[in-house]
Amino acid sequence: MDPALFCMDNVPIARSYRSTSASCSRRWRPGRRLHPVATSPVPFPCSCPADSFLSEYCVFASRFSGNSFTLPRAWAGQPGKGAATSLAKPEGSKRSFPQRSPATARPIILGMFQPPMANLNVAILGAPDYGRDLGKKGTVSDLTFYNLKKGQNTVTFIEPTRYPERLAPLFYAVSMAQKAILVVDQINPAFGESVIMLDCADLKKGMVILRNYLSREQIAPLIKGTVVDGYEFLEDDKNALRERLLDDVAKIESRYDSETGTMPVDHFFNVRGIGTVVLGSVAEGTVRKHDELMVLPGGKTAQVRSIQKHDEDFDSAGAGERTGIALKGIEVDDLDRGTILTNDKSIKQVSSLTARAELVRYWPSPLKEGMVLHIGHWMQFVPARIEAVKTEADWHQVELTAKLDKMLVYRPGAKGILTYPEGGKLRVVGTIELP
Repeated sequence: MDPALFCMDNVPIARSYRSTSASCSRRWRPGRRLHPVATSPVPFPCSCPADSFLSEYCVFASRFSGNSFTLPRAWAGQPGKGAATSLAKPEGSKRSFPQRSPATARPIILGMFQPPMANLNVAILGAPDYGRDLGKKGTVSDLTFYNLKKGQNTVTFIEPTRYPERLAPLFYAVSMAQKAILVVDQINPAFGESVIMLDCADLKKGMVILRNYLSREQIAPLIKGTVVDGYEFLEDDKNALRERLLDDVAKIESRYDSETGTMPVDHFFNVRGIGTVVLGSVAEGTVRKHDELMVLPGGKTAQVRSIQKHDEDFDSAGAGERTGIALKGIEVDDLDRGTILTNDKSIKQVSSLTARAELVRYWPSPLKEGMVLHIGHWMQFVPARIEAVKTEADWHQVELTAKLDKMLVYRPGAKGILTYPEGGKLRVVGTIELP
């Protein structure tokens, strides 16, 4: 059953509710999803006393995978006219509630249930400005973001604006994505390189849109054995594509129960009156308001002052969610693209490494000492000079020792993508296991 607001007679409230509190103008509508930390055992029909401030607005939320609390019966008391109502602290909850008059208690109760926002990051490859007809244009740099929103759910489209001139934007777009849209206008080196990048990133969910009378049979030999071979083939219908992606994001269950969180930074700037603001997509776990985060690489820390998702304030952000964070204790000059914000102590930062690598089958020749590759992980694209190469029987399986131009931040056991930006038609080398 979907969460909803019910009246005493167990009938969904038919009218919108606007808080009578001057400090709260949130509208609560029938069936609107509630903040996923609440469940209520209040039976239906509601048994709250007729003159209690909850009598019309008993709240019910179906389920959530994280922490939960219940509405204490003390909240459904019978305050006298003008009397203060004591709101008990829910068992297991870290929140406490001040005494409020009946006139202001109702909006405080309802205001706690902040609707969750599910987000789906989608990389669009192969067709510049394809996202223009799918969403509203947002941040523009070497990446262009488009935002599609319906209710509390959003789809963020990411286009590598300066690809194929530069390889890094292709890596960044794929690195952030949970799903890909590969638009094929012609079979050329950029198409092949995009397929290999998607395969190295192991991005298994995606769609292929063929144009200019291309057929699936024509590209089948080129995608065989890659993740793209498992993508859906769709018609070039942007209205249907929007609806399909909104259906996909509606199935996502946002989770905010992780003790730690990690977010790579892709953009950052100073806002007058607010201070340092960073943009990114949460890679792992949950980032919360007031969290103290390590700023890696380096040894500095910053506190989360506030969190916004698509221009709305939230108390937390979960994995996959496009997020803006105002930070306290750090300056813009201390940040860079690829800076990692985390409170996870298991995250490493290294200046050199020895690790196993696997080269793509199309890579033309063995790697050699002195070559400068780039290791891509999260939003990092770090130059790495090869100091030693140990080759097995198949030179596509190697052990590399590399010196990095700057610190690389990662979780042990993660996978990075090796690239050679100075290469020719193929610049994606393979993958590397990060120790």
